[in-house]
Amino acid sequence: MAAGVKQQLESDAKRYEGLRMLPGRFMVINQAIGVPKARSNYEDTTAYLGNVIAELKQSGFVADAMKRHNIQGAKVAE
Repeated sequence: MAAGVKQQLESDAKRYEGLRMLPGRFMVINQAIGVPKARSNYEDTTAYLGNVIAELKQSGFVADAMKRHNIQGAKVAE
């Protein structure tokens, strides 16, 4: 029995006989970006980063990057 990042476990299950993946998931890894509150332009920086990230996702850049790097089993967050 093993638990970990789904993509790695899927890769392992293809390489070794007798392994199977259980359906579903037992956890989600939430990603985040941090900005120091002490910055004088904290709100502006946060808004800017939010807009850049939204554009990268909406334009397909993130999905394309995941495809380029052969990331399987993951999806672009909404």
